[in-house]
Amino acid sequence: MTQTPGADTPHPSFLAEVKDAVTPRATILVTGTVVLALLFIASYVGALHDPKPKNVPLGVVAPQVAAQQTVDRLENLPGDPLDPRALPDVETARDQILNREIDGALVIDPTTTTDTLLVATGGGRALAATLEALVATLERSEARTLRTVDVAPADRQDSNGLTSFYVTVGWCVGGYLCASIITISSGARRPTLRRSVIRLIVMALVAAVAGLGGALIAGPILGALPGSIAALWGVGTLTVFAVGAATLAFQAVFGLAGIGLAILIVVILGNPSAGGALPPPLLPPFWRDIGPALPPGAGTWATRSIAYFKGNDTTNSLLILSAWTVAGTAITLLAAAIRGKDRTPNGPATPAPTATAGP
Repeated sequence: MTQTPGADTPHPSFLAEVKDAVTPRATILVTGTVVLALLFIASYVGALHDPKPKNVPLGVVAPQVAAQQTVDRLENLPGDPLDPRALPDVETARDQILNREIDGALVIDPTTTTDTLLVATGGGRALAATLEALVATLERSEARTLRTVDVAPADRQDSNGLTSFYVTVGWCVGGYLCASIITISSGARRPTLRRSVIRLIVMALVAAVAGLGGALIAGPILGALPGSIAALWGVGTLTVFAVGAATLAFQAVFGLAGIGLAILIVVILGNPSAGGALPPPLLPPFWRDIGPALPPGAGTWATRSIAYFKGNDTTNSLLILSAWTVAGTAITLLAAAIRGKDRTPNGPATPAPTATAGP
């Protein structure tokens, strides 16, 4: 009796089907993705859900006795929203705002009942509005009125002063995506030293193109960001390459998991702490502390300084981006060199002796 092919072939169990459909590797990757998604929610909501001013640098210009009294009163406000300091004159206050040493200044005129608040919406409209609301409340309690003067206004086309942040986020996304694609496209092969050098060179070329493109789009094309195109190009190139080099370094050390680490640092931690939607004095302590040390925060600060503050106070931000660039490049090359050394035999193989036929 002949058996019909497949008639008695047992069907795999549901568990076996699940194991076949979702491999252990896929399970790990999906779990990691869910963890990153939850961290994304926790970081963004934690940083942005309840903005409160904390130690906002504020200058006070007034006659000596009135200045000290005002500084003492502002220092004793509940929650320490302000970090006041007496300044000798209005010109000094303007200079310090443009140098990004303070975020605003209260100019008290004892001969009238109207005082002046100097702000800089180019540094973030949210911060300027918070300062105005806080100082106006204090002025009303003293039966005085307040007028506001914007000494570094955000461009009319720069909605809420956020263009510098959006441009920087685009540069950062380009950096880690390009680095990830360069690595993934070569499959599972470990990077050799030569291959790593080539990848870094390609990353530098990509960074130059993306930096220029972002500066042109935000600047002359859309008219959303003023400032030197050459300076913005330089910051953009450095930002893209810093993130790209760091991503290549993470991948060289941790493999594909390095992409997740790059997303964690740049997107999940870096973006909400960058001072975009909320400038640093309005962020909670953790995000306010880490933001300046990460590429999105350093890039946003430098871009805003170029656009609205005559390029002042960019040194620290540029040094931070340079540090990420140097560290990422060094780790990428070092990891490749170490792995290449591990694959190199200790010495040349000794050929086996060959038998010779006798005469």
